Amino acid sequence: MTPSLYPTETAIELPKLGSWPASVHLFDAASAYALRAAEAANRPLLVRGEPGTGKSQLARAAAVATDRLFLSVVVNARTECQDLQWHFDAVGRLGEAQTLARVEDADLNTRLHPRRFLSPGALWWALDWDSAQAQWETCANSPEAIPSAPDDWQSSQGSVLLIDEIDKADTDLPNSLLETLGNGDFTVPYTGASVRQSSQNPPPLVIMTTNEERELPDAFLRRCLVLHLSLPETDDALVQFLCQRGAAHFPQGCSEAVRLRAARQLVEDRNAALDQGLPPPGQAEYLDILRALSNMAQDEAEQLELLDAIRDFVLKKSPPSRP
Repeated sequence: MTPSLYPTETAIELPKLGSWPASVHLFDAASAYALRAAEAANRPLLVRGEPGTGKSQLARAAAVATDRLFLSVVVNARTECQDLQWHFDAVGRLGEAQTLARVEDADLNTRLHPRRFLSPGALWWALDWDSAQAQWETCANSPEAIPSAPDDWQSSQGSVLLIDEIDKADTDLPNSLLETLGNGDFTVPYTGASVRQSSQNPPPLVIMTTNEERELPDAFLRRCLVLHLSLPETDDALVQFLCQRGAAHFPQGCSEAVRLRAARQLVEDRNAALDQGLPPPGQAEYLDILRALSNMAQDEAEQLELLDAIRDFVLKKSPPSRP
């Protein structure tokens, strides 16, 4: 399999997709190489970095740039590997049984067959789209809609699966997940059948993010490629970095002078937060303040005046220090 190429010279437009808003992404060289290496090694890519550095968006941008299906799941403390594979609606089946108990000559074996209450999870869609679609159509009341695919997308084009905030889960999840990905299959107990990676389709590119809330198992880390996303360390380099992102996201909404002033203000507030041991504002806050300014005013002078009025709401989120 030839790894995909990711453009590093031009911004990638990301259209609105479900709860994901329309956005823009710029691949840096390190991210592009990390994605290609993960594909070539057929290993998951774990993305580390402070909040707001674009960890989650990297997965979506990888899918858009290569015309692949984008799938995502957000992990919480109760998430198990099974939740990524399939979902069984036991409550729905019980409700159906109670309804049918009052119906004469009801075909209970057919109406209450477990397969009618089984819906595919993100891993099922990623490994075998065709069987997942067939099961989704069989399910009486799937809790989720069928994933949105790019126009003219075929399963042979592959997919990108984002597993967001994997550090929130118990340690059993990362280990079980790697076993499933390594084998390329899993068994669905209610059907007795296996979901298996199709030999006709490329394996999914799996991207996982962590906010370092919980230490990940060493065995898990050894079987991943790891990308560290970080902001430039020097003030001048960070200002340049932010202005470049601001120009890509708001080429018309904010002038160069507004983007530069906002970047310098963020760097000042970021340094102050770091000196006090507080969570620092970053790229996400910078884009938020430009978005607010572009929606509040069109005139450059008015935007500069508004910047001084609203910057604390966006850039200073920690509680004030006590005397």
